[in-house]
Amino acid sequence: MARSPGMEEASPGFAGLLDIPPSSTRARAPRPAEPALGPEGHRKRLREKLLRAGPEALADYELLEMLLFLALPRVDTKPHAKRLMARFGSFARAVTAPEPELRSVEGIGDAAIAALRLAQATAIKLLAEEVRDQPVLNNWDRLIAYLSAALARENVEQFRVLFLDSKNRLLADEAQARGTVNHTPVYPREVIKRCLEVGATALILVHNHPSGDPTPSRADIEMTAEIRQGAATLGIVVHDHLIIGNGRHLSFRREGLL
Repeated sequence: MARSPGMEEASPGFAGLLDIPPSSTRARAPRPAEPALGPEGHRKRLREKLLRAGPEALADYELLEMLLFLALPRVDTKPHAKRLMARFGSFARAVTAPEPELRSVEGIGDAAIAALRLAQATAIKLLAEEVRDQPVLNNWDRLIAYLSAALARENVEQFRVLFLDSKNRLLADEAQARGTVNHTPVYPREVIKRCLEVGATALILVHNHPSGDPTPSRADIEMTAEIRQGAATLGIVVHDHLIIGNGRHLSFRREGLL
């Protein structure tokens, strides 16, 4: 069809064909709320997870993250936790690792080490509380759990004595000596003297082997016999000598060595 001169057909354009109103008049859909970002949002989610599902719902690195919140309040602690896991392999090994080894991990300094040590001390205190005020010989599994937590990951030998009353309740748990990686100087006379000071009528000797192998040495056997002989002259009973290894322990009494 011929068009009239000077007249042009108006082109509806793409928007017109789809009947889309100009951008200035279109109603825009509300944008979804963005999730909380940054360390604070992440920390909040971890706290909620802990309170909602309990500590068993958290991975080891997440427990380390939360522990380091206390030490590094303005730092993203997830990378620190990941580095600790890569170095030590588990929460327990990281918490109990020797200080020089902890300092070798990037970002782990005094504040972080103090937080890790706090967790270790808390665990030991809880286990110790379960041993106190009860006959020790009737709570053997709890005693081993406590001693393992306190000694299994020590990097030098430590000799301890558990002093008991006439009902085999714990009067005192004392470290008598610390030594090297494979030797601790023990003086039987000092052990007997301390028994008299605290009024103990029985005792349990304890020491650790940093190698992880609880097999007693000849020196361990001879020292035990000497303490037992000295105690017997005063009517004090040596119930046992326990050697704590890494994940294992040995009882002199069960092995027929006492």
